[in-house]
Amino acid sequence: MKNIRLYVFVLLLTALASCDVLQYGLSQAAKQTAQSGVLTDTQIISGLKEALKVGTGNAVNTLGIKDGFFGNNRFKILFPPEVKKIENTLRQLGMNKLVDDFIEKMNRGAEEAVKEATPIFVGAITSMTIMDARNILFGDKQAATQYFRTKTTTQLFSAFQPKVKNVLDNKIKVTQAWAEMTKAYNKVPGVSPVTTDLPKYITDKSIAALFTRIGEEEQKIRENPQARVNDILKRVFGELDKK
Repeated sequence: MKNIRLYVFVLLLTALASCDVLQYGLSQAAKQTAQSGVLTDTQIISGLKEALKVGTGNAVNTLGIKDGFFGNNRFKILFPPEVKKIENTLRQLGMNKLVDDFIEKMNRGAEEAVKEATPIFVGAITSMTIMDARNILFGDKQAATQYFRTKTTTQLFSAFQPKVKNVLDNKIKVTQAWAEMTKAYNKVPGVSPVTTDLPKYITDKSIAALFTRIGEEEQKIRENPQARVNDILKRVFGELDKK
């Protein structure tokens, strides 16, 4: 009986010792992983999400201000190409002020509406998977932006257009100005009446401008260490610089 008890005691000591060795080994492995510079899946996806949040924030902050569209020749919204003839005809009739005021109001509408984009983009970022993150991380300089555009454009448009329309209708009366302009144009003898979905046009232009700016911000973060404004961005994209 004493021999059996001794045997069991020895087994317990061995098991406890093995647990200590295993725990020590795991701790050492974790420490070595942390020191080796190997990125974890959590770090990868966190870094990319942070990059998109930073890029989105910068894009909205540069476009959603006075003259973010109107004062920027790259993004200034002009007459829809299919109705450019309206502008030409009205200018020929001496209605330059009407046309100029309308162009300014369109852009002011975009500047106001784009402020609503941030929560929409941030919400979409949360759907990114680990596999998506890895593919993006090792993709081209705008891989995250392209993924974002492909996955969310339809959803963003559905959410964004009503906000654009609300701004155009209620805040600066752009829709009313458009109606007055097309009415004046359609009264010109011999012209074909025109109709254009103005909220859709401005929404398309606004979203395109946002994606352009986000792409520029992503490329900047990938290429310029100074643009990595926090530790996780420095950690994730710093590892890429070594490859």
